[in-house]
Amino acid sequence: MNDRKNIYMIAKELHLSPSTISKVLNRTGSVSQKTRDRVLTYIQTVGYVPQSSARKLKSKRSYTIGVVFTEESNVGLEHSFFSSILQHFKTYLEKQGYELAFIVTKLGEHQMSYYEWCLNKRVDGIYIVVGNYSDQGLYELVGKEIPCISTDMILPGLHTVISDNAQGISLALEYVKSRIRKDKIALIAGPESSKAFHERVMYFHQFGQALGFDTKHVVYTESFGFTSGYQAMQQLLERCQPEVVLVNSDDLALGALKCTQERGLRVPDDIQFIGFDDIAFAKHFTPSLTTIKQDRKLLGETAASLLIHMIEHPDAVVQEITKCPVSLIIRESTKEAL
Repeated sequence: MNDRKNIYMIAKELHLSPSTISKVLNRTGSVSQKTRDRVLTYIQTVGYVPQSSARKLKSKRSYTIGVVFTEESNVGLEHSFFSSILQHFKTYLEKQGYELAFIVTKLGEHQMSYYEWCLNKRVDGIYIVVGNYSDQGLYELVGKEIPCISTDMILPGLHTVISDNAQGISLALEYVKSRIRKDKIALIAGPESSKAFHERVMYFHQFGQALGFDTKHVVYTESFGFTSGYQAMQQLLERCQPEVVLVNSDDLALGALKCTQERGLRVPDDIQFIGFDDIAFAKHFTPSLTTIKQDRKLLGETAASLLIHMIEHPDAVVQEITKCPVSLIIRESTKEAL
């Protein structure tokens, strides 16, 4: 067969549309079984190898990235922040000719480790979107030879792309000090198991005390969602009534806002709120949420770019932690002093 033959030539010879040939080759779309069998028989007879498959054979790479998104951390794919980063990561990689495959530890009745799955699928790299620090399988992955990157976990030997938490907490506290001009502050910290949240608590104490704030009012939550934020605000209001509450994620902040409103307290007149993330719903909530914006597109694309670099340049030296800048988005949940 002529090596230059493509799907357009195949379509012409079989009197089909190029899109039909593409659907059969990529196993997508709706194609009758009769047509599918006809196309597959033809390409098998002539020895046609799709361009992507030919590239894989030539380079001895799979152009596949394994993805870890562990449910044990109580964060599902519906989580708007992490799923958004994953989408940007995916879009960037696909433009470079890579595809994603979710890593699972059980196929039918067969149990395997993450690493065994990666060997079986011959992945070129691994992306840990969200990971559980008690999951020993992740430590095994990080310790192996497959390039690995995360936008969540911080471990020795793991390359991680995260937002600059120090900058974010500093921006929030400076805004409270210089423009809101309130003294009584508190923090809803999120789960203690999260390294990112742990960093934000540390910087809350460090920068807050340097600015003269009393930082003793900190409430941790069991999980990452709206309900946990609501419950944390209940706990906080039993201890004190702060003038400003910093919250380590927008999902938690929206739950805290709801609790505050149901208690008959006015936002921002009685209590003001500053979140962290800038999820899509933050600007649509009533009142809209002042927050520290994490650039999800930058996080996802930076992680994808670094992972490709590590795959294509295995001897390159790459710093373990890359920090992306954040910004303060001011909305209705805060009110500046006159």
